[in-house]
Amino acid sequence: MQTQTFRLNQIALVFTFAVSLAAGSLAPSASYAATHHAAKAVPQKKATARKDKADSTPGLAADVALADNPPALPAKAWLLMDYDSGQVLASANAEEPLPPASLTKMMTSYLVEQALRSGKLKQTDLVSVSQNAWCRGTNTESCMYLPLNSQATVIDILRGIIIQSGNDASKAIAEHMAGSEDGFAKLMNAEAQRLGMTHTHFVNPTGLPDPAHKSSAHDLAILARAIIHDSADYYPIYAEREFKYNGIKQGNRNALLYTDPTVDGLKTGHTDEAGFCLVTSSKRSDMRLITVILNTGSAQARADETRTLLGWGFSSFEKNTPFQPNAVVSQAKVNFGKADTVAAGLGAPWLLTVPRGQQVQTSVEIKTGLEAPVAKGDVVGKVLATANGKPIGEAPLVAQADVERANFLMRAWQHITKLFGK
Repeated sequence: MQTQTFRLNQIALVFTFAVSLAAGSLAPSASYAATHHAAKAVPQKKATARKDKADSTPGLAADVALADNPPALPAKAWLLMDYDSGQVLASANAEEPLPPASLTKMMTSYLVEQALRSGKLKQTDLVSVSQNAWCRGTNTESCMYLPLNSQATVIDILRGIIIQSGNDASKAIAEHMAGSEDGFAKLMNAEAQRLGMTHTHFVNPTGLPDPAHKSSAHDLAILARAIIHDSADYYPIYAEREFKYNGIKQGNRNALLYTDPTVDGLKTGHTDEAGFCLVTSSKRSDMRLITVILNTGSAQARADETRTLLGWGFSSFEKNTPFQPNAVVSQAKVNFGKADTVAAGLGAPWLLTVPRGQQVQTSVEIKTGLEAPVAKGDVVGKVLATANGKPIGEAPLVAQADVERANFLMRAWQHITKLFGK
């Protein structure tokens, strides 16, 4: 009887979500059972009231902006980052540690992806669902609906974390990889430290509320950039709109995936404490931008604010290529080599994101005291770019050829000429 009741609840959940989609609410409403995190389902009337409150909230003005007229957004923190360089193009309150809700699961999925890349995990490995990980079938948290004491493959678990925001999937993989949620949190914090997430501390793999569980808009953008860069084989999952498991099909709560074909990730989050949160990435032509919205008033608001931020970013910035790869930028002086200098140039394409219409100036810094032997590809300096007097990026300069070490007599002569300043 209990099993039958649970299955009826599951069917009701699917029906509710289908109605939500049919009504045009592509991000599930507060009545949908699998709301982000363990936040109690909110009746539609209350959800509407909250949206009205969000609409009347004053916008938070940018405290950092590299172009004119950045938007003011009614969130506790927001940020726009250029993916290629990691440069923050505009932000407000981006360093304040705030509750990240299910955005936490980006670190959970990232650790799974890196374990798959390194071979520590295989896609077909089976993950067991403990009593602690299991969702009870209530409407109080987002679940993948893994049956108690069942097993699921790692790749299904990963989809359940990313698309369905499953707390059960996150807990199960944490126990599988580290023995416990506490053990996994240590892995999360170590990785956050490695990535340079200086305002982040994780307590659990789900983002369920805890006073010590915090992250900042800037840190979450750093994490999003790492996922896109390091998890190329798995990043397409972040763009998947739905995933069906255990007979239940659930849609991705990132509404922009349904309305903007340039958006291909990443994650939504919500608790009463954290408000509505969204980390998004969009690529248009040769430019990819990352946005973070923390603690705004509704699912609609986080989508609208992200659209506004992306619209401003793509219209205000453009790509600039100061030098072509392998072009000679400067000459580096080499001591004790068969040649006195070596050509220095870029070793890889260098794309800068700059305010539209602004001229880019460059300056070169060459390492001093460079001695042979020098191998082709060795870093011999760097080139710095500025626009309107503000630094906008830098790139390493590498030797374009080998320089062998001179023989003893030639080195002795060079020592003498250096001694006499010749």
